[in-house]
Amino acid sequence: MEAYNITVVGASGIVGQEFLKILDERQLPVGRLRLLATARSAGKVVQFRGREIVVEETTAESFGPEDHIVFLSASGAASKQYAPIAAANGSFVIDDSSAFRMDPNVPLVIPEINPEDLEWHRGIVSQPNCTTTPMVLALNPIHRVNPLKRVIVSTYQAVAGAGAAAIEGLRRETEAALAGRHEPSGTQKREIAFNAVPQIDLFADDGYTKEELKMANETRKILHAPEVRVSATCVRIPTFFGHAMSVWAEFERPISAAEARGLMAAAPGIELMDDPAAERYPTPMDVAGTDRVLVGRLRPDHSTPGGITFWTVTDSIRKGAATNVVQIIEEAARRGLIRPRAGVR
Repeated sequence: MEAYNITVVGASGIVGQEFLKILDERQLPVGRLRLLATARSAGKVVQFRGREIVVEETTAESFGPEDHIVFLSASGAASKQYAPIAAANGSFVIDDSSAFRMDPNVPLVIPEINPEDLEWHRGIVSQPNCTTTPMVLALNPIHRVNPLKRVIVSTYQAVAGAGAAAIEGLRRETEAALAGRHEPSGTQKREIAFNAVPQIDLFADDGYTKEELKMANETRKILHAPEVRVSATCVRIPTFFGHAMSVWAEFERPISAAEARGLMAAAPGIELMDDPAAERYPTPMDVAGTDRVLVGRLRPDHSTPGGITFWTVTDSIRKGAATNVVQIIEEAARRGLIRPRAGVR
């Protein structure tokens, strides 16, 4: 793989920092690396492969033709402002926000599922919400042979999904609660220590939150299945890392748990941890700091003959975000979709 010049917007954030770590872990060759962030973070020094890189403030003038890859891990507003500028310069832009996920001209990609969608990108590629990715990875191997009809999912999401401040907020709230005090950190909609908060993002007019609507809409787009019905309830719980979810699924034809298990076990990106007799099933602690998408508690649904239900967990910062971005880069490079260093696309 060629050594591309990479620019990261949001480099001081939790996903941006993990992205740099994964570049190193997967030994991706990097030419020039530039790190951008808000004015508040500008001037910080980040170590990368023995070099000290100073974080710069992001402006419209921060981007140029020398940027082969631009990764945006910032707000949706920042993505809408800067992604088109970078793409106009010929950069291969990957956006981690929800800004372009439902844009029909922007592919929404999980490399294990729909890498071919990268072929029609117009400069910008979007990646899914951190809860959508593990669920769709688990459902896709069945959907390919037996189309998905309906999904009901409840998520149990770690505070890391809300950023570094939320991690510190949970730590402070927990210390206070153990001392008999209630001291909300303000990083969640309600006090999160020893609690469960059934709101992630804002509510839409229909009573669903934007996080819940993202799961539904993104699932349909990634699977190219606009008719699939999805109902999600997303809940923040007091764990630091690792999103978990309980998934119920119905397909066009009845499927047994054994058949579903066999299809999942053979699929890339999925690992079964499913042995009820030994009380073996995945928990957030099993995936924290890893790229594993674990599935367990896979069983027939007794309320709908031929349906299944299962439990899945993954680290939202890694496969739910930074690792998927690195995999998109690897796949795009393999397909020759990133402008070579010597020329302009």
